[in-house]
Amino acid sequence: MTVQSSTLPTGEGNPCPPSAPRFVARQPILKTDERVFAYELLFRDGIENQFKGVDPENASRSVLDSSLLMGLDMLCDGRRAFINCTRGVLLNDYMSLLPPRQAIVEILETITVDDDVVAACRSLKNAGYLVALDDFVANDPRTALTGLADIIKVDFRLTAPRHLAGIVERYGKRSQMLAEKVETQEEFRAAKKLGFVYFQGYFFCKPEMLPASQLSPNRVNHLRMLQAASRPELNQREIEELVKSEPSICYRLLRYLNSSLFGLSGEIHSVRQALVLLGERETRRWLHLVVTLAAGQNRTSALILAALVRARFCELLGATSRQGDSDLFLMGLLSLMDAILDIPMAEIMKNISLDPECKAALLGKAGSSAAVYQLVLAQEIGHWPRVAELAKQLHVTESEVADEHWQAMQWARQMTGA
Repeated sequence: MTVQSSTLPTGEGNPCPPSAPRFVARQPILKTDERVFAYELLFRDGIENQFKGVDPENASRSVLDSSLLMGLDMLCDGRRAFINCTRGVLLNDYMSLLPPRQAIVEILETITVDDDVVAACRSLKNAGYLVALDDFVANDPRTALTGLADIIKVDFRLTAPRHLAGIVERYGKRSQMLAEKVETQEEFRAAKKLGFVYFQGYFFCKPEMLPASQLSPNRVNHLRMLQAASRPELNQREIEELVKSEPSICYRLLRYLNSSLFGLSGEIHSVRQALVLLGERETRRWLHLVVTLAAGQNRTSALILAALVRARFCELLGATSRQGDSDLFLMGLLSLMDAILDIPMAEIMKNISLDPECKAALLGKAGSSAAVYQLVLAQEIGHWPRVAELAKQLHVTESEVADEHWQAMQWARQMTGA
C-alpha cells in the first residue's frame, strides 16, 4: 500500500522525503484453534531505499507513520498489530502514538537492555500496551525484560528441541509463548504439545494431504463444483444439480441475486433462473468464489482471506502488466485450494480445466503467468528485493504493486465481511 509521509521525525542523516511511498505487508499470528490473534507488520520504507537493517529506526518509524495514516483497524482487520521496536522508537516514545488496545510492542533481539530501555518498556506496559520479546533464545541477554513481557517469541526452526522445552518451562507460566517460523502442520502440532499458545508462519497454507478415501462428501462435492465451473463449456444442468445438492451454496446464490445490488423487480426463487440471469462469465466467477468460501468455512479465516487477496491481486496485476487472457483471478483463488480441500495441488490441476500458463505457475513451473504469481507471494511475505525484481520484469512500478495489493486486501475484507 502507498501513503504519503506525515510529520513524524525521520532521523538525522537519512531523511525520508515527504513523497516517499510506504510498503507494508502483514503476517498472521494464530491461536491454538487456528483463529487469527494478531498480525505482525512487515515494512519497507521507500522504493529505492530497500530496508536491509541499515537504518532500522527510520524503518520502524515508517510503519508507525503508515499505521497512523491508514489505521491499524484496516491494516489488521480489527485485530492486534505486532510492531517491531528499535531502541530509538522506544526511547522517543513513538509507540504511544498508537492505541494500546491494538498495538503490541515487539522488542527486537538487537536491542541492548539498560535502565532506559527497561523504563520505556515499563512505561508502555503501565499505559496498557502488551510487550513481546522477539527471537528469544536460551540465555537471552534480554532476561531483565522477561518480567515485563506478555509474549515471548521463539524461532521454532532455529532453536534446539531441548531448548524449546526449557524456555517454555521457565517462562511459560508468566508469559504467553509464541512459536515463529512454524511452516508445517507437523511443526504446529509439535509446538502446541510443547505449550506454545500463539503460532506464526505459513503452516496453515499447507494441506494435510489426506488420501481420497478420507475426503468428506462435502469436499468431494466442492471439487466437482470447481470442475464444472472451469469446463470450456458450462453445463447449466450439471451446475444446477450441484448447487442444489449443497444447501448453503444454494442459499448464497439466491440471496446474492435477491440483494439490492441487482435491483430486480421480483424475487428469484429457482437455481435455474438464477444461473440464467447471471450468465456464463459471472456464473463461473461466482461459483469459484462461493465454493472457496464454503469449502473453507471450517478453516482459519487467514487462509480464506489470503486466497481472496491473492485472487484479486493477481487480477489487478494482470490488467496493469497486460498479461493477456489468462484467468489470473482463478489462478490466485486456486493457489490455496490444496490447503482448503487437503488435496495435493497436482491432483486439483488434473481435475480442473485451467489455462496452461496458470496451471504451470501453480505447479511451480516457468511460464508467462509465473511472474505474476511469484510477485503476489513476494508481496505477501514482505520480500521487498524480490518484489522489486519481479515488478521490473512485469513492467509495473512498485507503487502500482503496493496500491493494487492494498486494493486487493480491501476487496477481500468486503467479501468476507471482516
